[in-house]
Amino acid sequence: MRTNSSETVEPGDDPADGWFPESVAATYDDPGGANAPDVVTPMVDVLAELADGPVLEFAVGTGRIAAPLAARGVRVSGIELSRAMAARIADKPGGNAVDVTIGDMSSTRLPGRFSLVYLVFNTIGNVTTQDGQVDVFRNAAAHLRPGGLFLVEVGLPGVRGLPPGQDTVPFAVAPGRDGGGYVGFDQYDVVTQEFTSNHVTVSPDGKGRFRRIPFRYAWPAEMDLMARIAGMTLKYRWAGWDRSELTADSTKHVSVWEKSEDGLTPGAGRTATAG
Repeated sequence: MRTNSSETVEPGDDPADGWFPESVAATYDDPGGANAPDVVTPMVDVLAELADGPVLEFAVGTGRIAAPLAARGVRVSGIELSRAMAARIADKPGGNAVDVTIGDMSSTRLPGRFSLVYLVFNTIGNVTTQDGQVDVFRNAAAHLRPGGLFLVEVGLPGVRGLPPGQDTVPFAVAPGRDGGGYVGFDQYDVVTQEFTSNHVTVSPDGKGRFRRIPFRYAWPAEMDLMARIAGMTLKYRWAGWDRSELTADSTKHVSVWEKSEDGLTPGAGRTATAG
């Protein structure tokens, strides 16, 4: 469930592609950052280990994770709203094996049952209402076989970094290639749990581009309740793909919930393990 607005639509962009149209997809796979091998490989390692049959990626994007996972022999399907993003999956090694459906991850249903559904890179936050996020959990559970797993990777809210009386936290200031630069900052509403991620890019010729993306943040405990509503309970929670322990200093969490064997809302008393 990604949406767009006229302020970000550029020539050649299709508003139906939401926040990830052609102008974004064209540079999404640039080397480094989230595409660096030392970022991607640990993610694929964990997902391949958790997979015990076919898997489904919500918001599969350009296949950054799905393609290398498929290249390891895992049967991968994906749901993606943006045609511009999905069009690039087949260009990657393993990408031709990924079965992609264009649709909304909160409601699009695929046939069959999966051993694992996963949603990474903060994308749960692109769903900007609590009801919508619950729908994502419910849709994940509907795709899972009994005992199947739903994994979410998402950053922990940066509200602890807010100075008293302020609502904005900068997260990046970086020089660009051949001049120019980039500044990123988040603006929070702690009442609604909504925030906007703001991105200012200046090209070497001095031209600037401002891009603003809305999110909704949820604490891990709230996501655990969403999972329970959908008939799942927490199985693992880590501070990252290295499976390190989540602490008060962690900046994100990777959480895995398990669908109950009978598909009903689980009872109380089950606890997470480090794995």
